[in-house]
Amino acid sequence: MIRTSTAVWRGNGPQGKGALTTQSGVFQDQPYSFQTRFASEDGKAGTNPEELLGAAHAGCFAMALAFALTEAGKPADELRVAAKLDFVKLEAGWTIRNIALELEGKVPGLDAAKFNELAEKAKKNCPISRALAATPITLAVKFG
Repeated sequence: MIRTSTAVWRGNGPQGKGALTTQSGVFQDQPYSFQTRFASEDGKAGTNPEELLGAAHAGCFAMALAFALTEAGKPADELRVAAKLDFVKLEAGWTIRNIALELEGKVPGLDAAKFNELAEKAKKNCPISRALAATPITLAVKFG
């Protein structure tokens, strides 16, 4: 299975503009730029590759955990995941220093210890986590 996304960039780095498109069409020529990536502290100016990576990671982890819970006979009522990427400029250049996954879960009939165990396993084994293995990934869990 191949999943394809494309980026088109026009112009120089600081003033140029780009567009991102996904195979599904969910993103069709979605604009991004230096401003949306590096200057907009609140993230409201538009998308950027790091935001999309965070969304992919949150979605992948949530689905991996949902499958693990289903296999354990305890499907979740709800899983909410935030992926917070610490994106900083270091001497070597812009770097994702770490990713903090924040999980809130509601799973009837499951105790917190088992939930934490399955969540840690899902964090370690979801395809996006494995692809990002060189980046430290933490997990904070709120269960109830």
